[in-house]
Amino acid sequence: MAVAPSLGRVNSYVDRVDFDEYRKYDATGLARLVADRQVSAAELLAVARERAEAVNPKLNAIVRDVPAEPSDDLTGPFAGVPFLIKDLGQDYAGLPTSNGSRSLMAHRATEHSTVVRRWLDAGLVIFGKTNLPEFGAKAISESVAWGPARNPWDLSRTPGGSSGGSAAAVAAGIVPCAGANDGGGSTRIPAACCGLVGLKPGRGLTPFGPESAEMMHGAAVQGVVSRTVRDTAAMLDVICGGEPSGPYSPAMPGSSFASCAGAPVGKLRIGFRVPSAITPDPHPEAVRAVENAVRVLTGLGHHVEELPRAPFDDAALAKDFLLTWFVSLAWKVADARRLTKAPDAAFERDTLLMAALGRATSSVEYVDAVHRRHEHTRRLSAFFESYDLLLTPTLATPPPKIGAFDLPVSLRRATDVLLRTRTARFLRHTKVVDDMIRDNLGWVPYTQLANITGRPAISLPLHRTADGLPLGVQFVAPLAGESLLIRLAAQLEEAAPWAYHLPVMS
Repeated sequence: MAVAPSLGRVNSYVDRVDFDEYRKYDATGLARLVADRQVSAAELLAVARERAEAVNPKLNAIVRDVPAEPSDDLTGPFAGVPFLIKDLGQDYAGLPTSNGSRSLMAHRATEHSTVVRRWLDAGLVIFGKTNLPEFGAKAISESVAWGPARNPWDLSRTPGGSSGGSAAAVAAGIVPCAGANDGGGSTRIPAACCGLVGLKPGRGLTPFGPESAEMMHGAAVQGVVSRTVRDTAAMLDVICGGEPSGPYSPAMPGSSFASCAGAPVGKLRIGFRVPSAITPDPHPEAVRAVENAVRVLTGLGHHVEELPRAPFDDAALAKDFLLTWFVSLAWKVADARRLTKAPDAAFERDTLLMAALGRATSSVEYVDAVHRRHEHTRRLSAFFESYDLLLTPTLATPPPKIGAFDLPVSLRRATDVLLRTRTARFLRHTKVVDDMIRDNLGWVPYTQLANITGRPAISLPLHRTADGLPLGVQFVAPLAGESLLIRLAAQLEEAAPWAYHLPVMS
């Protein structure tokens, strides 16, 4: 597998560890250096912290320190590698998990999340928690609690959301990979914005315990954002599998995911689609991203053809996704209030508005939307009878500017009145939901499909805009398709290496 010169092998000797040397390695490469005693975990952590001190004031990617004093007796496949976790769904015992909300700033976790325990058991050195939107509810990372995270490729733009802080930190070279999770695109969208690999595993493959059995009926899953396919694959090996308190005992592949990186792919049948019902005319750069991917795939011998229509009802899927999302957010707000007695002032205006729409949804309507997931899944399954993978852009536009989705002043005032008078629920009978679909999903209409259907999907950094901004493409696979996605991703990484592309930051 071809990657940046030192990413694929260990130098015979590392005479000193500085940032220029550190950034040449992915997590797998750094772990080899530690295992061979060429560097110590403490040295790597010092470099990571020094880099964070240099660039985080500009990025606002890391929002909370985690005490870390690495020892020489760490074990595991990533022993000694610096790592960051997301401040949502990845609890670290004794520290608050804010979920990006002022309501939970002081509420401390009593135990590690299962996924965090697995990362620690793998020898990773966790030293910080990363930025996100409130409750992970947006595709941008701009909370009142923490302020906006910024994209290292262009500080005026978003790194995406909700795992935006993790993606910004990885792209800027603070760590080679970082914790993420994905309930509607929250791993893939930041990966696409920041030029990284972002894999969303299938439903139930990664754990959300022990505090929760699953999130959003399994639509949300744990993962990482990384610079290389082999890191993504090896990290999935670390965190995948059920847990005693979990709802599933997932079927595991016959071989490790790491062994799939570089394994033969065969000739695949890939159908691609660029327009969506939400965004019928995507940005020309999104079109070029898919065209470039098609060119590379065809050159590798795959059969790729354009689909005359989407293989599912994407307009209906968007409405079903948002309906269940609003109800889930209403529960999160209620849960935060139970835990901390937080008043309305501790939540953002947009959060309260979406929660009000969720509370206005009847139980029958909610269950109807959950059951309609099966209709979407059946349509996608019918597509996979003829094709191995579905290809789309990950984003319909380049990463938006910070503040692009702020409500206009007049609408803020009107919303405040509705919230104060407890009448925001009546917005459900207006076109406000259609407006939310257009405004909030219009630049990311492709990612919710994999969450609703529980299928694995991956975003790969195969395109740069004319301005040099990353813009990824997405592949969606059938059930248990993670290994196929990893094999194809590694093949594409070799054909069009992206680890060389790093943002210039002082």
